[in-house]
Parts: sequence; structure tokens; C-alpha cells
Amino acid sequence: MQGKIIKGIAGFYYIHAADGELYQCKAKGIFRKENIKPLVGDDVEIEITDTKDMEGNITHIFPRRSILVRPAVANIDQALLIFAIAKPEPNFNLLDRFLIMMRRQGLECIICFNKSDIMSGDESSRITAIYEKSGYKVLLTSALKKDGMDILLDALNGKTTALAGPSGVGKSSIVNCLQGNKIMETGAISAKIERGKHTTRHSELICISDKTYIMDTPGFSSLSLFDLEKEKLKDFYPEFSPYEDKCRFLTCAHINEPMCGVKEAVADGSISKVRYDNYALLYEELKESERRKY
Repeated sequence: MQGKIIKGIAGFYYIHAADGELYQCKAKGIFRKENIKPLVGDDVEIEITDTKDMEGNITHIFPRRSILVRPAVANIDQALLIFAIAKPEPNFNLLDRFLIMMRRQGLECIICFNKSDIMSGDESSRITAIYEKSGYKVLLTSALKKDGMDILLDALNGKTTALAGPSGVGKSSIVNCLQGNKIMETGAISAKIERGKHTTRHSELICISDKTYIMDTPGFSSLSLFDLEKEKLKDFYPEFSPYEDKCRFLTCAHINEPMCGVKEAVADGSISKVRYDNYALLYEELKESERRKY
């Protein structure tokens, strides 16, 4: 039987199988011999050893489409970055760090601004336009009023999505809305293994519909960009690209150089000043980090 690993705890793997049931499985010894560790998100084949206690063994791991490094999860298709549009006000510098981190791992990103019910339409449009002009898909939701959930579900349909965002933005409320009544994973794991109730440090997948999963993660290990070369930073600001051929210098960093097409685009409003200011701050941060190495 085929299934997907939704959680791993202390050598046990919990498989959401094709029959809709949850099985507690161990990995066959051959995986240890071949130095292969099953990951949350792996599509696997299992053999059932105990139908009463819903136990089995993982016999095969199908080829991975992708591997998210931090945290280690397989077959993630995209990232959903959840921020509040107000209360708290969005930290755009933090959002840009999330975007860069996800894009470095090859993930497309959807931005979700929650709490739209407490913000005027004009102000919401101003904020969403910052990232829409950058080429990102931006959604407005209200978990409190369940507004925008149909559009969000449609964006997640058929994919496995990693959720990320700061505290206080309504991430848990959105997860609850997306789950609806599908809370069988957490309850079943807690019943099978007591530690399942106290495993907030573990990543897990939540099935919200057929072949559609979200990854509720305890957090990403670091939002530091210190291992990124400052010259590469502009590659993560796709809105710069159309204006770079107007720069006087081919190696223009868009910081202090004269006759810079990107800075001119910022001045005339073609590029968001919020995004550019974040870029300049991160560039100086990376520059300072490089200076400290030598």
C-alpha cells in the first residue's frame, strides 16, 4: 500500500495511507544499510504487519521531487508565508528574509496577509501591491470571519505546502480553518504514542484534502542570510531585473553607484521603496558579515 509520511517520532513513522487510514511504521533495515533516512513528506510503500493496531513497515521510498533542508522535509511544492496585515503590522524586512530563504531552497512562494477584516480596503491594496509588483501571488484572508479561505484552499489544492510566519499573525487559526474537521492525525498519533502530545519540535504534515497537505513546522532554524554573497542578493529581487540594463555599470549593486536604473525606478515609483530599502539593509548586513570574516 502506498502512503505519505506525515510525522516521524523516535524511529516511528506515521503514514497517511491510500485507504485513508494512519499507520505506525518502522523503516526496514535496508534503509540504514544504504544510509537513507525517511523524511516527513516522503511518498512510500508499506507492508501491513498488524491490521488491528494499524502497524507496518516502510519497504520503499519513492524518488523525492525536492528536499527542504531546514527543516528536513521531502516533496514540498511551495511555501505559504503568513503575516498579519495589521495587529501586528507586517515586518517587511522579516518577510523578505522568508522569501529569500524559501527561494534559495527552490520553493515558489505565496504571501498571505491575514486579519483583513481590521484593515481598510485602500490600505490593504497598498500593502498587497508591494509584493504583487514583485511578481508574488498575494492573498488576503480573515481567519476570524473565514474570508478568503476558498481562494487559499484553491492555491493549495493538490500540493504539499510549507507554512511559515511570525507569531501573532493567526497562523494557527488559518491552519484550523484549512483543516476543518480533519484533525485525525494529531489525535491518532497521541493515542498511539504518548510523546505525540509533546512533539512541537517536530515537523508534521496535515492532510486537508485528497493529495493536499500543509506542513505545520515548529520554525525554521535560522533566518540569517550570512552565507549568501552580497552580489547575489539582487537576484532575489526580481523586480530589479527590467531596469538593470539602464545601469551605467554592469556590476552595479544598486547602492551607491551613479546612473543606476534600479534607483531611478525606485524614485519614480516603478519599484517599491519598501522593497528597495529592505534590499539596501540586507546588502549592508551581508557586507558587514563579509568584512568580519577577514
